Amino acid sequence: TTTEYEEGVDIDQSQLNGGAPGEAPTDGDWKAIDPNRLPRDPYKGCGLDCSTIPDNNGGAWTDSFQNIRCYDQLKVNAILNWIDGKAHLGGNTKAPVPNLFGMNFQAVSVGQKLIENGVKGGYKDAAGTVTDHLKAEIVFVDAAIGQMVSELRHQGLLDKTLIIVTAKHGQSPIDPNRFQKIGAGITTTPADVIAGSLPPPPAPENPNTNPALNPIGPTQDDISLLWLDRQASVAGAVQALEASGTAGIGLGQIFFGPSLETMFNAPGLPPNGDPRSPDIVVQPNVGVIYTGSHKKQAEHGGFAQDDTNVMILVSNPSLQASTVTTFVETTQVAPTILEALGLDPTSLDAVQKEGTAVLPGLTLK
Repeated sequence: TTTEYEEGVDIDQSQLNGGAPGEAPTDGDWKAIDPNRLPRDPYKGCGLDCSTIPDNNGGAWTDSFQNIRCYDQLKVNAILNWIDGKAHLGGNTKAPVPNLFGMNFQAVSVGQKLIENGVKGGYKDAAGTVTDHLKAEIVFVDAAIGQMVSELRHQGLLDKTLIIVTAKHGQSPIDPNRFQKIGAGITTTPADVIAGSLPPPPAPENPNTNPALNPIGPTQDDISLLWLDRQASVAGAVQALEASGTAGIGLGQIFFGPSLETMFNAPGLPPNGDPRSPDIVVQPNVGVIYTGSHKKQAEHGGFAQDDTNVMILVSNPSLQASTVTTFVETTQVAPTILEALGLDPTSLDAVQKEGTAVLPGLTLK
């Protein structure tokens, strides 16, 4: 491996002694070295130490830039154990190495949108310059993937393993100057505007024996998905939302009727409708988040460019490094995995119905 044998490993480069605690101000000797900046041996358990909670603030894992890394490290440890032919908790329990395995990282997502005690993660500008907290999350994920790669190499499995790194969504807005929330840019949410048209929330006092009629509450992040009461007027609700406009709900575009049915099945009850489909979708202007929380500066779920464009990396020692500019979608990952395993991608129902292609530019056979 490579490392940095110069001032970059100092605890504090601004001090002549390198920031060595308790040492002479002119020479810190080896005590000036920050061990966290030295290479770690992945075979000696040198991943992130989560034996104690780094940030014992009593909140959720997703409320802390530090704790979310430990949440992810538990999953990374399971992957490393699988690669070593063990059960996910390790120890002496043997298990066959899976043909297919993976995990989801939360660290970058939290690093993009969290405000912790007034300190922001995310980005500094529209160009996507990362803050220090988001950079720390990215560095952690990079090192964690490195642990997996090193363990695959150590077990002689790297050459026959296809690694795919992608994301299920981005966060909006990247540009912090576009951020607007309730009380700071907008005044309310679409659900509040048309509260009289929404069904009562599910509760013990509102039992319903017919699952098809169970009300679905509004889903509102950087978009608003609205399921109306069956007796409510869609046209009337749309009119109220239009009247609220930019100042009220940060209105960008409303989808209902034919415009909505280009994306979803027609809403309603079977056999003519699909109760999973919202009756109305409100896409606000970029940067609008339907929250009053002081802990968030971005969200996802909408159609904005920042939400729907993510990276995708496919790696194997046999592949030549290149950038593929062909339009691809994350739905293509599934049939690509099947082909890599020597299985027929068309055996997937979704591939048959939607004609989803294997990712281009790969030689998998």
